[in-house]
Amino acid sequence: MKLYLARSGLQVEDLDRLNIIHITGTKGKGSTCAFTERILRSYGLKTGFFRSPGSSPHLVQVRERIRINGQPISPELFTKHFWRLYHRLEETKDSKSCVSMPAYFRFLTLMAFHVFLQEKVDLAVVEVGIGGAYDCTNIIRKPVVCGVSSLGIDHTSLLGDTVEEIAWQKGGIFKHGVPAFTVPQLDGPLAVLKERAEQVSCPLYLCPPLEALEEGGPPLTLGLEGEHQRSNAALALQLARCWLQQKDHQGIRELEASRPSLLQRLQRLPLAPVFQPTSHMRLALRDTEWLGRSQVLRRGHLTWYLDGAHTSSSMQACVRWFRQALLLGERRGSGPEVRVLLFNSTGDRDPEALLKLLQPCQFDYAAFCPNLTEVSSTDNADDGTEARVGRCAQWTKALALKLNCLALLLTSFVIADQQNFTVTLDQVLLRCLEHQQHWNHLDEKQASPGLWSTPSPEPGGPASLRLAPCPTHTRSTGSLVFSCISHALQWITQGRDPVFQPPSPPQGLLAHPVAGSGASILREAAAIHVLVTGSLHLVGGVLKLLEPSLSQ
Repeated sequence: MKLYLARSGLQVEDLDRLNIIHITGTKGKGSTCAFTERILRSYGLKTGFFRSPGSSPHLVQVRERIRINGQPISPELFTKHFWRLYHRLEETKDSKSCVSMPAYFRFLTLMAFHVFLQEKVDLAVVEVGIGGAYDCTNIIRKPVVCGVSSLGIDHTSLLGDTVEEIAWQKGGIFKHGVPAFTVPQLDGPLAVLKERAEQVSCPLYLCPPLEALEEGGPPLTLGLEGEHQRSNAALALQLARCWLQQKDHQGIRELEASRPSLLQRLQRLPLAPVFQPTSHMRLALRDTEWLGRSQVLRRGHLTWYLDGAHTSSSMQACVRWFRQALLLGERRGSGPEVRVLLFNSTGDRDPEALLKLLQPCQFDYAAFCPNLTEVSSTDNADDGTEARVGRCAQWTKALALKLNCLALLLTSFVIADQQNFTVTLDQVLLRCLEHQQHWNHLDEKQASPGLWSTPSPEPGGPASLRLAPCPTHTRSTGSLVFSCISHALQWITQGRDPVFQPPSPPQGLLAHPVAGSGASILREAAAIHVLVTGSLHLVGGVLKLLEPSLSQ
């Protein structure tokens, strides 16, 4: 990475001018970045914010990854800096090397540094991609402050199989003399973070809970919903305060130092300062937005709950948030309320474990679809979607246990859309049919333990969906598989979303009896609550259709 930086015309020392806040973690690092950036912007500072491609997929457009003052850079600015960097790297390539360009992750990281320097930001919030020690963002040598959000199991093929191994990777961003903050962690990974900090003489502090910072003032209101966001907000407040203090900004009033808490004594880390959040901080926390994370869109009778949870811990937080939102929501009208799950899972995730966590939400319908916004229609019955889905239904049972190697590689370098064209429609639909089988099995076990029967759909049915009928028992969820996100939304909305108004539904969308009866219920429901989760790619595809302005 250092060589590419030099070839692009920069030295490592140039990055010091960006006054960087470097943030890693497993859960909540993106939300922490969003809170931190919004707080510092509220002080009139010009902010840069970079989301590494290794962290999470962009939802709609790649420009989302490089933000100035909270907004994605314009297409013109992106194009200018892209080609400027591209040509510079071409001009400086080694004639003996066949590789002139860095990989996607590294290219965008370099580009972000150039954008922020050229646009003269006051600071840059930089999110680590994967891990920390060997991440391409770790070329930063003198950040102002570092942060570590909650740790958990993820990216095990790259980071290790235990939380302790993952903590070692995350602690790789610690720098000599640079203050770092973390939230409460399990004893094992916290000890690893502490050891990593001591090795480089990095002062590491434990964030007190948000409740401690609310003492003596009104409760803090967060723009991001969910109890788990309070930990992220507490970390963001410490990072922002530390940055302001390091840069000699005024207005940070500390409360009297409190006695060491039981948590501090047990975890043997210095406790970060307890202080009174300023009015700027309060308003910034309230106004923070983060698309696709604990996001709610209210559209008449429809309420969309969008959360890209894709690990067990993040899914648990998602379920808590969704159920709490339903409890606190106002009942609309006297008609029935319908709960719908729209789910997909990709890569090496364990979809059965994620779906099991979703069972307590008591959905009336569970819909599964690939992370494809649209599929092209064809009249060729031999090669079209209808025949493909029919074949998938026939193959599902025989191939279900052999599909792990065909998991979607949806982190590939695809800028124009959130689709991966290296896999076939057959493969992604087979994956969705697996998810449907897992759901039906879990639904069966919950209502009637010991029963197991998941009939495969008949080949030759409607192209847009397949439904494996659930056995008759106390409570069953209708489960459907759609060929793309657009078809799933058309069935869920039944024309009742004021923004999502496709020209006409695909032929055969309501051909299955359960799909038809479900459509009648959805049309008459007083309220429809739709949780979209399991994949940020899926959430991004849904947002692209529900919020067309994001694509402009």
